[in-house]
Amino acid sequence: MSILPALATQFQALFPATPHGQERGRWFILTLQAIVVPITASRTSNLLRTIATLFGVHIAQSRYYTFMASVKLPWTAVWETLWRAIPNPLTEGRLLLGLDDSLNPKTGRKVFGCQRTFDHAAKTNQSQYPWAQTIVTVGLLQVIHGRWCCLPLAFAFYLRRLTLRPRCIRVCGVALTFATKFAQAVALIRRLGIVFPLVPILVICDSWFGNNGLLKPLREALGPRAHLLSRLRTNAALYDLPTPTPGVSGRPRKYGARLGNAGQLAALRQAQGQSYTVKLYGRMRTVTAVDQLVMLKTLRCQVRVVWIFRKTRWLALVTTDLTLSVAQMIEYYGARWKIEAGFREIKQEIGSAETQTRQPDAVTNHLNFCLAATAITWIYGAHLEQAPPRRYATSKRTEYAFADLRRRLAQDLGGEGFGIACADPGKPTQNPLIAAVMKLVA
Repeated sequence: MSILPALATQFQALFPATPHGQERGRWFILTLQAIVVPITASRTSNLLRTIATLFGVHIAQSRYYTFMASVKLPWTAVWETLWRAIPNPLTEGRLLLGLDDSLNPKTGRKVFGCQRTFDHAAKTNQSQYPWAQTIVTVGLLQVIHGRWCCLPLAFAFYLRRLTLRPRCIRVCGVALTFATKFAQAVALIRRLGIVFPLVPILVICDSWFGNNGLLKPLREALGPRAHLLSRLRTNAALYDLPTPTPGVSGRPRKYGARLGNAGQLAALRQAQGQSYTVKLYGRMRTVTAVDQLVMLKTLRCQVRVVWIFRKTRWLALVTTDLTLSVAQMIEYYGARWKIEAGFREIKQEIGSAETQTRQPDAVTNHLNFCLAATAITWIYGAHLEQAPPRRYATSKRTEYAFADLRRRLAQDLGGEGFGIACADPGKPTQNPLIAAVMKLVA
């Protein structure tokens, strides 16, 4: 339980020592507690009721709504504090970062960040162009108590030029300018690279991000310690390694002979596949795979390609980190799915999808609160001596879930809170009802 008071003390130190600054610091910690407790969706109105009911702190509605839309919350320092609080963030000497974008559908016409966006995962009864926010997210992939998880670390709202053109949109007093998803991803990862210097960074992404549009600016920002691991498109052309030609004038060849595309080589190399035992999707599995070092023009460098075969189906993975083994590539890319599970935790379990805020600063602050609460829950779980038991265990699913960590965290919050006084001076620090409610939650 020592991590929560330590974090709360560090958060409070980020706010000014003035009365208004310390008041914002108390409300900041109370809001995090209200989001973490699994009682209701994290709408602003629900958070205000939770703070009054559970923690006995009554805040005027207009003042709390102004606080949630404040431009003075020190989110940059808060996130750096959370990044440094992660215990053992490296996996086999690397920082594994999951990168992906997600859609958050909305109904209001004046909600910040909303635009018509193509949804490639839309079902037959859903619109392919929903009115939604597009959020580029970076998360830390890490094994906590025997299972992979994704800690959200940073995010950015992606807005097209047409969305920004009619009017000037400001967030925290800064006018937004157009930036591609690649540029946003590089900016987010660069911030992480400053906090974790000299550490090899492996960005695990899908095939949309896995090209030179991301790798080139990432190498310019972080140098050769930045690497990619992604899925390879079936029609990607692969080339042999260049062979030296001494005595021949002219520039040395960068690419060897064309070997074919990924699909053609999969058919040729399947008979050479070997069996590997890896931990994949929560259990030890045996997979058949074969690898080869080739040149790839979409990344313009030497890469390792791994073909994975299962019955009549196959997929190919590609990485620029040539020190990775076949088993590591398969396990790391399998862990990438946890960023999709992380989107579900943030949207549905934490409840960020149900927010009704519209103003740019309010929308940004609310999503920051939701992601920070999710990260705190995982950091708290990493400091536990053992994993909490799964509440609804089955024969196929015995690993603990994110909801189990939230319930365990709620029990500790019911007893001690964050370890510091968050109520107004001269008022009780906690509502007596909280202990009974926490027992019901658990």
